[in-house]
Amino acid sequence: MKRTRRQVLGGAAAAAATALVGLPARRAKAADIVMKFGHGNPETHPNSIRLKAAVDKINQAAKGKLEIQVFPNAQLGLDAAMLSQVRSGVIDFYFTSGVSISSAAGPAAAINAMAFAFKSYADVWPAMDGDLGKLVRDTISKIGLRVFDKCWDSGYRQITTATKPINTPDDLKGFKMRVPISPLNTSLFKALGASPVSIDFNELYTALQTHIADGEENPLAFVFAGKLYEVQKYCSLTNHIWDGAWMFANPNSWNSLPKELQEIVDNGINGEVPQARADIKNANDSLRAELEKHGMVFNSPVLDPFRDVLRANGFYKDWRDKIGAEAWAVLEKYTGALA
Repeated sequence: MKRTRRQVLGGAAAAAATALVGLPARRAKAADIVMKFGHGNPETHPNSIRLKAAVDKINQAAKGKLEIQVFPNAQLGLDAAMLSQVRSGVIDFYFTSGVSISSAAGPAAAINAMAFAFKSYADVWPAMDGDLGKLVRDTISKIGLRVFDKCWDSGYRQITTATKPINTPDDLKGFKMRVPISPLNTSLFKALGASPVSIDFNELYTALQTHIADGEENPLAFVFAGKLYEVQKYCSLTNHIWDGAWMFANPNSWNSLPKELQEIVDNGINGEVPQARADIKNANDSLRAELEKHGMVFNSPVLDPFRDVLRANGFYKDWRDKIGAEAWAVLEKYTGALA
């Protein structure tokens, strides 16, 4: 049967409509510039929520001239892959800790995470908003990244385990402990007698579930957001490391933005830091009760024996030699003598 022109056109339109079913709706008008911001934190982590709030404010203030799209949960790759992407310009923004980036940037990028260095936040923020933070930023910038001025909080790291609480250094002897892919964390737990295994956070749950490692160490906000309480029974409040998170931009991406947009992004990211720091502190102060509801058992070890083992094993002296006497002096300006 011969089809009319109207029937042919109608059939084509119907086929096209069918083909489009399930595709996302197009935006009425795309922004003039679209950039990607990748990171590995769970979407429910306080820093992820606060970063999304910052980016929403940036996009609104840019009024269609810039849209930053955020990709949490390692959607764009694990940490090493995203670091490579932001350095090459495949993605435009990224954030991670100095510890995580130290394999590429050098040991001074992780200097603030020195074991048992900071006794409280009263010591942390003068250092990170002062000369120590500048030292870390300068170190990271040498690998070709534009570093935002303010350090975000990741919190104090605690030890969680599946089999037993950690009360003394002897409890760590031979213990299979997951650590981030970081020379500092690896050497710390080796010095304490453990058997550290380097695993990316986004592969951690499975590693604990299958007993590739029987314990790990993270701030409570990560323990909760990653649902590690499902595969860990004990939490030992060691406060062995304080670490922060830094926001980075690919320098070519950054320099491509007009000054007006650079100021909007700077103000949006740095302006969110005070509330982000408060969020993490509040979370880490309150999450013990939440984790206990999920069955975790907490203990508070005496910390001096851990420090004594590290001093006796030459841990601090070795890291002072790696980092350099000048940078180490900047650290001890805020912490007092460590070695």
